[in-house]
Amino acid sequence: MDARAPSTGDPADGFTAVRLSESNFALQRPFDESSGARYSFDGTVRKLWVLSSDKATTTAPAWQFEAYGYVPSGTTGVCIMQVFGAGEAASTLMLHVYDGALRYYNRQLVEDAIYDRWFRLNVVHDVDASTLTVYIDGEQKLHVQGRGGHSHYFKFGVYGQRQESSRMESRWKDVKILKKD
Repeated sequence: MDARAPSTGDPADGFTAVRLSESNFALQRPFDESSGARYSFDGTVRKLWVLSSDKATTTAPAWQFEAYGYVPSGTTGVCIMQVFGAGEAASTLMLHVYDGALRYYNRQLVEDAIYDRWFRLNVVHDVDASTLTVYIDGEQKLHVQGRGGHSHYFKFGVYGQRQESSRMESRWKDVKILKKD
């Protein structure tokens, strides 16, 4: 399931950025909080956080997600990025943070020592081949089979998982959606 063969070149080569406006970003939040209570955007960095005591929320197909992410120390038990939609499950890919390690769901290690640093994240979803490839700072870290389904979209932010910290936060900048040329 994990093909960690060395990659060459930039994972964004051969892809073209899709123009995004603020209307492409749908903010989800605890239903009992205003949007500003768990989100800020200074024109460059999108900062999102939730508390383990928050009330749950209910929750554009694409080809590649690219962004710079940051996870502060102490955030654990959280999903920071996912490809939503699948055949038998809710998601095709989830990237969780547990104790400073980025993992494929809560299992396979993708990148260690993810805390307190900006990292470039690329997630390539080849829907026809039903594969997903994850790159951190341009280096291929994970290649897995998809989980089926006909409707997918990228999500990023903070989504509490198992053994979550009392405060969970992620920050994002230079978010892009790219399509294959």
